[in-house]
Amino acid sequence: MKKHLFPLRASILYWLKKEDNYSLQSPFVANLYKNLKLYLQNSKTKDLEIEYWRKALLQDEEILEIEDYGAGSKKLKKQRFRSTKAITRYSTSNRKFSQLYQYFCMQSPGNCVIELGTCVGLNTFYLSKVVQSHLYTFEGSKSLIRKAKEGCGNQPIKFVEGDIGKTLPAVLDQMGKVDFILLDANHTYEGTITYLKMVMPYLHDQSVVAIGDIHWSKEMEKAWEEIAQQPQVSLSLDFFECGILFFRKGLAKSQHILSI
Repeated sequence: MKKHLFPLRASILYWLKKEDNYSLQSPFVANLYKNLKLYLQNSKTKDLEIEYWRKALLQDEEILEIEDYGAGSKKLKKQRFRSTKAITRYSTSNRKFSQLYQYFCMQSPGNCVIELGTCVGLNTFYLSKVVQSHLYTFEGSKSLIRKAKEGCGNQPIKFVEGDIGKTLPAVLDQMGKVDFILLDANHTYEGTITYLKMVMPYLHDQSVVAIGDIHWSKEMEKAWEEIAQQPQVSLSLDFFECGILFFRKGLAKSQHILSI
């Protein structure tokens, strides 16, 4: 199958398989999903300064030099020099999914939080609003970190620059545990599996893992399917744009395809 047809196929299969509130048998999952939709509904007027910043980024014509360690962008074709507005348009989460990450971060203790893939910092800024203590965000491109810092201002965020495969282990050892992590970098099978293997020893019963772009490509879909089957994972939620993993003991292992 040609690469450009894969997202269309994945989208059609997702919509055919997705569930609704009434099909969720587990009280934990049903409440989690109901409360997610309430959170999104009640958050429409929250964090508006981040959306003002997004609008500014979408008009920002500054050309950034990008050091790209992952699969890059389908729209931008691994261009070394890219405009800020193009990066913001094609390589960032929309507001609804940024708030979804907020919600699931809040389902963990939220003290030790990691984001892999800062980009221009929109998800970073959203997460900073709900983190209880430490937020580390990792990015390979110096120019993207500079741009993210411009928007995030004085938020208590620790920016880590460089190849994530080399910078992540030391931070994990320093933190000792991970409550919530957003994997949104290096959208390849190998990169996603490798990062999760690094993080897995630091996860615990109350940890939550979010993985971005799980249907971005055939290999990302393969990575998601393998990860969801891991014995440590008690619950996986597929929202098409991202996947969410829980590790709670006492939950019957289940997988769900949901929409927001």
